[in-house]
Amino acid sequence: MGGVAARSRKEMGAGVVIVLSLLLAPELLPRASAVDRSEFPENFLFGTSTSAYQIEGGYLEAGKGLSNWDVFAHKRGTIQDGSNGDTADDHYHRYMEDINLMHSLGVNAYRFSVAWARILPRGRFGEVNPDGVAFYNAIIDALLHKGMQPFVTIYHYDIPHELDKRYGGWLSPEIQKDFGYFADVCFKMFGDRVKFWTTFNEPNLFTKLSYMYGRYAPGRCSKPFGNCAFGNSSAEPYIAGHNIILSHAKAARIYRKKYQGKQGGHIGITVCSRWYEPFQNSSADISAVERVLSFNGPWFLDPIIHGDYPLEMYKILGSSLPEFTSKQKKKLQATKLDFIGLNHYTTSYLKDCIFSQCELDPFEGEARVLTSAERDGVLIGKRTGSPMIYTVPYGMEKLVMYYKERYNNTPIYITENGYPQASNGGMIAKDFTSDTGRVDYLQGYLTFLASAIRKGADVRGYFVWSLLDNFEWNSGYTQRFGLYHVDYKTKKRNPKLSAKWYRGFLKGSLLRTRPRTGNSHYSPEKISNL
Repeated sequence: MGGVAARSRKEMGAGVVIVLSLLLAPELLPRASAVDRSEFPENFLFGTSTSAYQIEGGYLEAGKGLSNWDVFAHKRGTIQDGSNGDTADDHYHRYMEDINLMHSLGVNAYRFSVAWARILPRGRFGEVNPDGVAFYNAIIDALLHKGMQPFVTIYHYDIPHELDKRYGGWLSPEIQKDFGYFADVCFKMFGDRVKFWTTFNEPNLFTKLSYMYGRYAPGRCSKPFGNCAFGNSSAEPYIAGHNIILSHAKAARIYRKKYQGKQGGHIGITVCSRWYEPFQNSSADISAVERVLSFNGPWFLDPIIHGDYPLEMYKILGSSLPEFTSKQKKKLQATKLDFIGLNHYTTSYLKDCIFSQCELDPFEGEARVLTSAERDGVLIGKRTGSPMIYTVPYGMEKLVMYYKERYNNTPIYITENGYPQASNGGMIAKDFTSDTGRVDYLQGYLTFLASAIRKGADVRGYFVWSLLDNFEWNSGYTQRFGLYHVDYKTKKRNPKLSAKWYRGFLKGSLLRTRPRTGNSHYSPEKISNL
């Protein structure tokens, strides 16, 4: 605790200044308008993003072992529509078709994850699966042949079931050995061609969904957060998070010591964060924004970059946060980050619940706050197909500038940004392909991302979530984020209007407009003709 006290007042003051400088009224920000490729650096990475379990399928095919999600999704009542990812988009057999789709868009990068159980069916307790290695080698080689950079996530929610059975997965320090071993295999097998590595995707999100609320594998929680058979919602998310931070450090040390010098790549971690606007222009609500932001990405980034958890977390959670030894702190700070990945989708209003009485937020409540999508009867942004996501483009700039200031302008990649469409079994392709809402969303968020870059933020890439409609975890197939519609019966891919817009944007073939309103968009007719 001594290290925290030494940083406390100075760090808290700096944090409040950062947030105050960003909490401008939305109406004072420049209006979103049509954006074009020339507003981004020439070497900027533009791509699409996916994850293994959500698109691959190939369930137990060619030596793949069981993953935690293979087991979880087969349990009754865990997935909203009763589905699973056994086949998903069948990317395992159609990867060349999907790579050709990306090539037709004109992207220069593709962010995907490696299925741990496809490479190491039993973790470090078994052999490397040569068929799994061959599959990802084929993807990487095909991408490079088409002029696209592989941007690889080592862990995106799926872990060999063997490790959950043996010692409880992320709840045991043993997982650090296994993750280090898995990362080493990936670096060895693919690192001669992969120049961008992300150790973890959204650990600040999945630890809560997996161990606080029980909605993600392995489905652990306790009351009042959820009604699971096993779990401790007050302790387990932070135990899992602690092991993830140390696992990241182990993988980063392996990469820097054994591979980075000769392979010349970069290694980072991806966190997920909303932006938040104070519900009222009060010191309590403004302070609450700083507090809840610290419970987001900084929960994982502060230990990696500064050597310990944010002070705001210590103040509320106290002994619930595991402590780093002095040796671990030194190892953390020695690893550093080559870049930060940010997954950003939406913005919410935020109320303080420490100095004023309010019901704690069902998801952000541990920070003693309540979020809201509306204020004085007015929504913060346009609705989407998800009750959690609203279109609020200016949040992109504010969030990026927050991370720029907090972490000394460490390079940033926007590793996910996307728009959901609600879906049910009675809908067909034409119900989704004229997705003007997604086109407006993407161009709005890209406009404010370009603004952040003009203001000095070192942003180096942007990835749309997602290339394809896919299995959206506990929502199953009820949410569609894809640029391409997927018929889940035939697996046929159909381009949506947004795919055509993205292609036109990347190829510079869209006429740029600067209308006076903030609701600018390209006509569907012009986009369809591209």
